[in-house]
Amino acid sequence: MTRFIEHSILISMNTEEHRAEMETGLKILESRIDELLKIVDKLTQNNRALMLKQERLIAERADLIDKTDMARIRVESMITRLKSMETNL
Repeated sequence: MTRFIEHSILISMNTEEHRAEMETGLKILESRIDELLKIVDKLTQNNRALMLKQERLIAERADLIDKTDMARIRVESMITRLKSMETNL
């Protein structure tokens, strides 16, 4: 009978230890999940910022292409006028 009681106490202790270990494990897991959520939020914000920056750069590039084209057209027009002036002399 004494052996049975000792065995029951050991089982009870093991169950309590197991429960405590599980709670500790769950707390660690919860902490890691919280960290991952913070990382995901930060990455989402960075992604949004990068996408906005990319959109601005694309618009700026298009504007610069337009300005370059206009400058090229003006230079070509000047060259054409200079050539026509040269032939008229």
